[in-house]
Amino acid sequence: MKRVVLITTGGTIASRWQGTGYAADTPGQEVLATAAVPHGVDVKVVDLFNVNSPRLTTEHLLTLLQAVHRELADPEVAGVVVTHGTDTLEESAFLVDLHHGDPRPVVFTGAQLPHDAAEGDGPGNLRDALVTASTVSGLGALIVFNGVVHAARGTVKTETLDLDAFGDLSGTPVGDIGFTKVTRRAEPVRPAALPLPPLPQPPGRVDMVMHHIDADPLLMRAAVAAGAQGIVLVGTGAGNATPQFVEAVAEATAQGVLVALTTRVPSGPVAEIYTEGGAVDLVAAGALPTGTLRAGQARMAVLAAVLATPDPAERRRVLQHALAVKEPASAH
Repeated sequence: MKRVVLITTGGTIASRWQGTGYAADTPGQEVLATAAVPHGVDVKVVDLFNVNSPRLTTEHLLTLLQAVHRELADPEVAGVVVTHGTDTLEESAFLVDLHHGDPRPVVFTGAQLPHDAAEGDGPGNLRDALVTASTVSGLGALIVFNGVVHAARGTVKTETLDLDAFGDLSGTPVGDIGFTKVTRRAEPVRPAALPLPPLPQPPGRVDMVMHHIDADPLLMRAAVAAGAQGIVLVGTGAGNATPQFVEAVAEATAQGVLVALTTRVPSGPVAEIYTEGGAVDLVAAGALPTGTLRAGQARMAVLAAVLATPDPAERRRVLQHALAVKEPASAH
């Protein structure tokens, strides 16, 4: 028998009707009971918390990270499955992946339809996640949904309601699941795992600010004034803003605030093409481009750097490592 640990955190897969809407309240054993457990797999259930994923905090994520590492300390465990709400699943999975150096998989899954739906997708997704967790190795943290295996890095929620809810619009899936077997398609590119962070009290603040027509850096400066230790600037196009944002980025980085630059465009990398407030100038002012990572996962990379060390220069090095990109020659 292969032992797989199922860590439950709530989400739609554990949600039932509450009179006005759905909310997570189903214990892990009841969630597991809906799925066909693969032959030869023994499942241990750990009920970690039971919330809708928009309510998750850094404290929740660090508790999850510690729980994953605690369960993998048992050499008899073949892998871990995490059931999670889809709204922020991509963030939690990526943070775990950044700190995951074990060859055994950590597989995130969930559902678009609630626990008590007659034709819900949760049971199939959980079965596929158990298959993946008990059979693959060396792929890091994964997201399994609708019969597809995705690398945590780069995979985001692409549909609000459709059952095929996740994908990497700039990459390809890792594999497919059919007839209780994983067929691998690609190998994810991952940097070496970061050390497990401590449980800070309180954790450092990391904010996101989006550029748009008529945007000014008021909210960015407000984030710095509120004590943000990191900021993700969500630019337009290939990562562009205005000269006013360039000034605000330079001010923030001069104060030791870590600034990452992503884009609101669904696919493609951040690229240093434009000046007059574009990525060329933002990077020169100290922002680190995030490649193809979108806002939520870019924020997780910044958070990981903030959690790793209080030193601003070292935080920048950790972020560069987490992004798996080279340091721009023009950056501070």
